[in-house]
Amino acid sequence: MSGRLEGKVAVITGGASGMGRAAALIFLDQGAKVVIADINTEKSDEVLDIAGSKGFAKNILATRTDVSDESQVKAMIAKAVDGFGRLDVLFNNAGVGGAMTPITETEVENWDKTFALLMRSVFMGIKHGAKAIRLHGEGGSIINTSSTAGMGGGSGPAAYSAAKAGVVNLTKNAAVELAPDRIRVNAIAPGGIHTPMIPVADDEGMRTFMKGRQPWPDTGYAEDIAYAALYFASSESRFTTGHTMVVDGGLLAWGPSLFPHSGSRNPASGFNMSSAGDVKP
Repeated sequence: MSGRLEGKVAVITGGASGMGRAAALIFLDQGAKVVIADINTEKSDEVLDIAGSKGFAKNILATRTDVSDESQVKAMIAKAVDGFGRLDVLFNNAGVGGAMTPITETEVENWDKTFALLMRSVFMGIKHGAKAIRLHGEGGSIINTSSTAGMGGGSGPAAYSAAKAGVVNLTKNAAVELAPDRIRVNAIAPGGIHTPMIPVADDEGMRTFMKGRQPWPDTGYAEDIAYAALYFASSESRFTTGHTMVVDGGLLAWGPSLFPHSGSRNPASGFNMSSAGDVKP
C-alpha cells in the first residue's frame, strides 16, 4: 500500500527541530521526498542521519535558509525543484518567540525582526512556493504555522501574537487567490506543544507549565502538529482551503478565566452564584 504522500515533493521550513522535524520524518514515511530548510545546519544534519537510518537517504535534502531573506527563500524552493523535479507541498513552519517585552517597552527593531521571521517569511514562502507548484499544473498544498496566540488576547507576547494573527488572515487571502490553480492554503494553530521553543526539560515540566491553561490532561507533542500537516499535505484535504486547524488540547475552547481553571471536572464548581446577584425565573 502506497503512502499518503507518494510521489509528492515537500519543503519544510524549520525542519531541523520540533514540529518541522516531526513533519519531515512523517512525510518521508508516507512516501514524500522532502527538503528541510533551517538556519541550524547541525540540527539539519541530525535529521539527515535519522532519515538515512530509516532508509530515506535518497529522499531528503537539507538547505541552510534564513526565511527572512527572500533570496534564500527562492533558493530553498529551487533546491526542491532542481533536486526532485517539482514542488507539491510547502510547510511554512519556521518560527521564533520574537520580541517578548510588553508592548510599551518593545523596540521597533525587535518588532520588525519578529514580523520578518514569523509573517514576512510566510508571505515570501507562499509567493515563491506557489510559482513552483504552478509549474506542473496539478495543484498542491501550502501549510502555514500560526498559533492560538494569534486567535485571542493574552496568549502570547504582542509582536508574536500579532504576527500569528496575520498568518491566519494571509492564509485566507492566499487561499482565495490561488484556488483557480488548485493550490490549497491552510494553517495550523498549535497550543502548548512540547518543543524546544518552550523552556521545560521533560513531560512533567510541560504538564506543570500547561496546568490551568488547557483542559486536556496530556502533553501536546510535535507529532500532533505533524499529523495535522500530513492531512493538509495529502489529497484527503482536496476540498479544504482557507482553513486554520486548531490543535491545542482545548485551550481556546476553555476560553477566558471566568471560572477557575483548576483542572477539576467542573471548573464552575467554585463559582459563587450569590456574587452575581439573585437569579430569578
